[in-house]
Amino acid sequence: MQFGFLKDNEPRVSITPSTLEKFISLGHKVSIEKNAGILSGFSDSRYNNAKFYSRKELIKNSNVILSVNSSSFGMLNDYKGKVLISNFSVDQNREELKKEIKKNKILAYDLSMIPRTTIAQSMDILSSMAGLSGYKAIIKAAELLPKIFPMTITAAGSIKPVKVVVIGAGVAGLQAIATAKRLGAIVEASDPRQAAKEEVLSLGAKFIEVDGAVEDKTAGGYAVKQSKEYLEKQKEEVSKRLVQADVVITTAQVFGSKSPVLISKDIVEKMNSGTVIIDLASSTGGNCELTEDSKIVDYNGIKIVGNSYLASELSYDASNLFSNNVYNFINYIIKDNEFIHDDDDILKNCKI
Repeated sequence: MQFGFLKDNEPRVSITPSTLEKFISLGHKVSIEKNAGILSGFSDSRYNNAKFYSRKELIKNSNVILSVNSSSFGMLNDYKGKVLISNFSVDQNREELKKEIKKNKILAYDLSMIPRTTIAQSMDILSSMAGLSGYKAIIKAAELLPKIFPMTITAAGSIKPVKVVVIGAGVAGLQAIATAKRLGAIVEASDPRQAAKEEVLSLGAKFIEVDGAVEDKTAGGYAVKQSKEYLEKQKEEVSKRLVQADVVITTAQVFGSKSPVLISKDIVEKMNSGTVIIDLASSTGGNCELTEDSKIVDYNGIKIVGNSYLASELSYDASNLFSNNVYNFINYIIKDNEFIHDDDDILKNCKI
């Protein structure tokens, strides 16, 4: 089978030299758009046994075409009869997307829809990228904060450790907690899932208890929509910590819905000047009322960073993880050089 990997409109790339070797070992042919990996540190010369084409040539010569984000595909009528594999979560109008896919006789798989199950762990791009985003969120906060993280005692006086509050203790939140603790911060975290409590405590952080959360074990590890009463209680409990925090990391997203607003403008106005808020939920509306996606808002000296794409700033490692996820997905869904079409939970979830 002939695979084609596009040059994305961002630094990451969906294939790296190490995963290229795996594809070839399975007997697949691989084409790569020229300079696809250059922004991730992978020059064309590092891809042995791959053919390089312009975009137009690559699309013509490939059966299966892959990219990090579906926005890199451009017009879908250029891909008639092809198989497309990507993260389609950026396409908000799913019904229109389905119509275009059907009209052009495209078989499309959305990697963002892979369920968070044990068998699918190695294909889970959201978890892979979330871990990197959580790490980078703390590093970004440390750059912007006018303080250092650890407690320091010098002849000139002592410096108190910074206080970090993490809202949402999923993959990104837990990595943010671990990174903040390594830097010497005092960390507290909030999450509606009771299962997150043990993980938060194991990392040395304090768990902010709020009773009355709705839990759904069938939600595949994602948070679920909470009642208005619970959200009010959570805001009240968390806001007590927020006004004392130096750094706030928000990660709370509900799959398929707008992110809940957990930090109102009123709370921001009570926070200390110099505080940094990193809102990883910005692409779906944000957890802070003042968040603007892909922007840094300075509100009375408080910096609010709206960025759901921080993994792209770690493009070398992000590309390696993403490309491994892609390879594991391909290896799972292709048997005897054909796509499997049986009643499989993973395929049912991610086929558009």
